[in-house]
Amino acid sequence: METIQAFLKRKNIVLSARRYGIDALGAMAQGLFCSLLIGTILNTVGSQFHIGFLTAQIITINDVGYTIGGMASFMSGAAMAVAIGYALQAPPLVLFSLATVGYACNALGKAGGPLAVLFVAIIAAECGKAVSKETKVDILVTPIVTTLIGIGAAWIIAPPIGTAASAFGQLIVRATALQPFWMGILVSVLVGVALTLPISSAAICSVLGLTGLAGGAAVAGCCAQMVGFAVMSFRENGWGGLVSQGIGTSMLQMPNIVKNPRIWIPPTLASAITGPIATCLFHLEMNGAAINSGMGTCGFCGQLGVWTGWLSPSEQAVDNGASAITPGAMDWIGLILISFILPAVLCWAFGGFFRRIGWIKEGDLTLAE
Repeated sequence: METIQAFLKRKNIVLSARRYGIDALGAMAQGLFCSLLIGTILNTVGSQFHIGFLTAQIITINDVGYTIGGMASFMSGAAMAVAIGYALQAPPLVLFSLATVGYACNALGKAGGPLAVLFVAIIAAECGKAVSKETKVDILVTPIVTTLIGIGAAWIIAPPIGTAASAFGQLIVRATALQPFWMGILVSVLVGVALTLPISSAAICSVLGLTGLAGGAAVAGCCAQMVGFAVMSFRENGWGGLVSQGIGTSMLQMPNIVKNPRIWIPPTLASAITGPIATCLFHLEMNGAAINSGMGTCGFCGQLGVWTGWLSPSEQAVDNGASAITPGAMDWIGLILISFILPAVLCWAFGGFFRRIGWIKEGDLTLAE
């Protein structure tokens, strides 16, 4: 008789922090990006530039009309769950069944839906993998087990998970409004560090619903890491490195950080400076979809989130008291300074100083081929 360990290995069920905390979480952020974030962008572009096919309601569900972007956002739960299943290397019947599980879980979890989807999709996917191809009627057994366990788990744990995540996110948002200086530093540094680590800062911000000043501080921290590393390592990596880190991800520097952790100090110091500048001086708020708060300059999604939040705040932001505004010159100046100019200048200066004192040596920031 097979041991439990041998069974898990045969079923490719890996109980590890990396599989669930990095692979699954990162995939969930991609699923959220391709649904909620893209839907928000399409709706905003359609409404601001009066593009008919983007503003037209193409389908009605329960007397509610949905645009193309609205439908993309509507399916965010299903997209996240399927993405998580893909990261867990779920077989086809499990993967396809997760769409239903994710939709139900996101709806039950409400504001904390993404975090609930993460837990429930993992449970459903692993249980589905365990029974996959174990019977002669796999076409029935695997989808039924995956769906029933997934929706059962969602029914039990999604509401309390959603409530807890929402409450914690509200605490951060309100604390930042009350103490913008210290919370500006804390949120900016922590979210920026999360962006560079092999975890998903975007998923974390989405789970916590970081909008408003807290979302602005998170944007500042992420930009400090991405733009900071891109500029600081320009002499080693040239224009290719500038683009890949500046609008791609600073996570590319993780192998170098492991070798010399001191290279992480300049962008982290920069985030500690730009965070409170964003919250206290420019009152920069990110009131678009919360996932944007953890994107930084990746595809300029952080900046798009701020812009969409100005014109059409997300539901979470509205719940926190946000309303649409017409951005003025200071709003645009603040966004540009916080996103690009200050991180570049600060990291260039800090990096130069660290090179002079020998903490950063030539080649320490070179990206792997």
